[in-house]
Amino acid sequence: MKGNATMRRIMRPIYIQVLLGVIIGAALGFVAPATATQMKPLGDLFVSLVHLLIAPLVFCTVSMGVARVSSLGHAGRIGLTALLYFLIASTFALLFGLAIGLVVQPGAGLNIDPSTLSMAGLDRFRPKEGAANGFFDMVLHVLPSNIVSPFVQGDVIQVVVLAVAFGAVMARLGDRAQPLAAFIASLTQVLFGLVGIVMRVAPIGAFGAMAFTIGRYGITTLVSLGWLVGSMYAAAILFVIAVLGPVCAWCGIGIFRLIGYIKTELFVVLGTASSESVFPQLTEKLERLGCSKTVVGLVLPTGYSFNLDGGQIYLSLAALFIAQALGIHLSFGQMATLCGIMVITSKGSAGVSGSAFIALAASLSATDFLPVAGIALVLGVDRFMSEARALTNVIGCTVATIVVAKLEGEFDVVRAREILSYPRDAAALRSRQEPEADCDAAVLRS
Repeated sequence: MKGNATMRRIMRPIYIQVLLGVIIGAALGFVAPATATQMKPLGDLFVSLVHLLIAPLVFCTVSMGVARVSSLGHAGRIGLTALLYFLIASTFALLFGLAIGLVVQPGAGLNIDPSTLSMAGLDRFRPKEGAANGFFDMVLHVLPSNIVSPFVQGDVIQVVVLAVAFGAVMARLGDRAQPLAAFIASLTQVLFGLVGIVMRVAPIGAFGAMAFTIGRYGITTLVSLGWLVGSMYAAAILFVIAVLGPVCAWCGIGIFRLIGYIKTELFVVLGTASSESVFPQLTEKLERLGCSKTVVGLVLPTGYSFNLDGGQIYLSLAALFIAQALGIHLSFGQMATLCGIMVITSKGSAGVSGSAFIALAASLSATDFLPVAGIALVLGVDRFMSEARALTNVIGCTVATIVVAKLEGEFDVVRAREILSYPRDAAALRSRQEPEADCDAAVLRS
């Protein structure tokens, strides 16, 4: 009886259950690939359930965040600060991946003949004529064609734009918008409750996604391009420690304690290779950590499309791998041109499923010195690198939200340090907070 109680206590944390699901899924994929590939619907179901909640949750948090600010100028300043940080961080990540590629040279010695490459089976990744791409097309894309389509299509950026406009009008209406504010606040709590229910099946989703990945792509493919995959993971880890670590220290917290705080979300991302699968949980945890609801509501969903640090590292590293594998020497000017193109294409493809690989294809097609067919060299292991991309993206967006909150004076570092140093005190801290419903109902009075 005592042993059973101990086992239940060990297995109670959701991150332990998710980790176990990942391990069992990987083992099944290795032992019985045919059976493992049939587990894909389990992973897809979990991710789909989370995606179902993201659009309404983003709308509620962003609209209420804008409605809470004392002036629309304050909301605009938060957005401008966030975009400036996103540009700096993502560009630095791009250069970081390039530097790692130059040092490690994962593609050196492969000596692949460019004439042997073919786009057969890869046409779906080739940018289509007249398709929206580039910075200006992206700006036009953020404006929804109607009020329903952003929710139907799950376009987070369009939902954010709609929510900002909605929140601005609520702020102008003042007292007349209080009933609507109370309704949105209640709806937000219901959505978070649904997230809690969905998270109960996260271990099953992680199991299904990992089993499919190992069963479908196999270990042999991973071994053949292991140097590239290892370089991607090493670059991601170094970026988090050497770049995001000091940024966190400037904010008054430690990067490893922050990672420990969101470990459940990171294990879910590891299993599903989807950063969006943990957006609702990150929203709640960042608010609990001491970031204001306004900053979290405006910065986090925007960062999910414009602050893809992991994707930027992947882009430069994969492009350099292709050049090295094909024996193409890139001059400093060509590398600078490639980085400039990638900054634009990565933002233009934001929010698209598999956006990093699509951005890589778009970047290569925009140059005259790297063949777009080179993406065939990394396609086989792209799925294995997606976990590193997603994990880095999640950590990067979490840090970005904290940074913007600190710059705006809306980050309670004392509370954050207490929670990160003494996790068991988090519940006590939450119990001392004022009821959210009361705050939300009265938030528009000022």
